Amino acid sequence: MRVLCADDDVIARALLEAVLIDGGHEAVMAEDGKRAWESFQDAPAPLVVLDINMPGMDGLTVCRLIRDHPAASETFVIMVTARDGRDDLRAVLAAGADDYVTKPTSPENLRARLEIAGQRIVQNAARRAAEAEVARSRWLAGIGETTIALEHEINNPLSALLGHAELLLMYEGLSAEQLDSLRVIQEQAARIADVVRRLATLKNPQSVDYLAGSRMLDLGMRSSGPT
Repeated sequence: MRVLCADDDVIARALLEAVLIDGGHEAVMAEDGKRAWESFQDAPAPLVVLDINMPGMDGLTVCRLIRDHPAASETFVIMVTARDGRDDLRAVLAAGADDYVTKPTSPENLRARLEIAGQRIVQNAARRAAEAEVARSRWLAGIGETTIALEHEINNPLSALLGHAELLLMYEGLSAEQLDSLRVIQEQAARIADVVRRLATLKNPQSVDYLAGSRMLDLGMRSSGPT
């Protein structure tokens, strides 16, 4: 796993890097908050370890910036602090951190925290995947209910409209203009019938971009094929 770490203490950085490499992780080290934030923007890491007290941009500021980033939901943040008072820990949690480690710490404690973080990352990913699947299932169910309603509410009057149009087209006393209008009605009614048919036969419904950032259901041939 790729782990981004920031600490201005060279010894603390060396310890953390050694523990990460020993655990089979890819360690990306930063000597201050500014460099850590720049590195995260370039390539968001699933796990970030931040020392609170760093020159310039401190760890709490970096943590808040990460939480405002689009990748925030997939990033686990551990804060490293030398202070464990109630107000200090409240500030850590308020910044959006998931866990914290107090200094001084040992390699064993770091390994345990990293293992817990790794488990939480896997669990969170599984939860997000399950939530996405539930949301899609509800979306598909809604499409199915809408399709049944459309077939019921549209097909009957549409059939009547097409039938009357065909009868009128058989009448010889109509002018050319009236015949053209009837053909337009017939064509457009047939077009509506085709839309309802395609909606009813969708096998793998997808949405596509429409206008001004909105999306709509894709009724093209590519969404009605097999999954």
